[in-house]
Amino acid sequence: MSFLKGTKITWLGHATVLVETPKGTNILIDPFIEHNPKYPKGYQLPEKIDYVLLTHGHMDHIADATPVAKKHNATVVAIVELAGYIASQGVKSTIGFNFGGTVQLPGVSVTLVEAKHSSSVEKDGAPLYLGEASGFVLTIADGPVLYHAGDTTVFRDMELIHELYAPDLVMLPIGDHYTMGPKEAALAVKYLKPKEVLPIHWGTFPPLTGRPAQLAELVGDSVKIAMVEPGQSL
Repeated sequence: MSFLKGTKITWLGHATVLVETPKGTNILIDPFIEHNPKYPKGYQLPEKIDYVLLTHGHMDHIADATPVAKKHNATVVAIVELAGYIASQGVKSTIGFNFGGTVQLPGVSVTLVEAKHSSSVEKDGAPLYLGEASGFVLTIADGPVLYHAGDTTVFRDMELIHELYAPDLVMLPIGDHYTMGPKEAALAVKYLKPKEVLPIHWGTFPPLTGRPAQLAELVGDSVKIAMVEPGQSL
């Protein structure tokens, strides 16, 4: 995978992904650790986590955002409403932005893009709105362009994500039930035209029945599907 140019991407189960850039910036996306049945046993995060990126407010994506940010003195990056909520939990450093906006981090620019999903957390027995669900495009300096789609179904504007950012590697949910399944993900691959796909958000809970092998069968030889287990890296 020469196109990664020294960038290391580690899938940690569900939608949790660690991105380590060649220039030493460590980014953790959607940390779901303590109660994630697919989090790799015994895996220790690097001592240095610079940024925590959150795609939306559901607990299987933000459950460990506050403790990780506090422990590692990390900055949380998310859509404005979600960033505000995380700040209210005592996280000192947050960056809130919105669709189409780009945040410049050391060695990587992060652009917020749309997703088709809901976003809330339960408070006092009722859902608390936490902004729109989103995805992230990470443009690594002298490296690849990565797209973490968050929780979403396929949508036609993925063609715009390809046109604007041309991601080399895309991280797509394939589990079905709460997100798109392999059939919809195969169409997303057609729209995005990446070099490689890292399937995420599958196998964590019984309803998430989609599997990477199903996606691989649907896309054929048109693109490589990464067949990795939680804790393995690209």
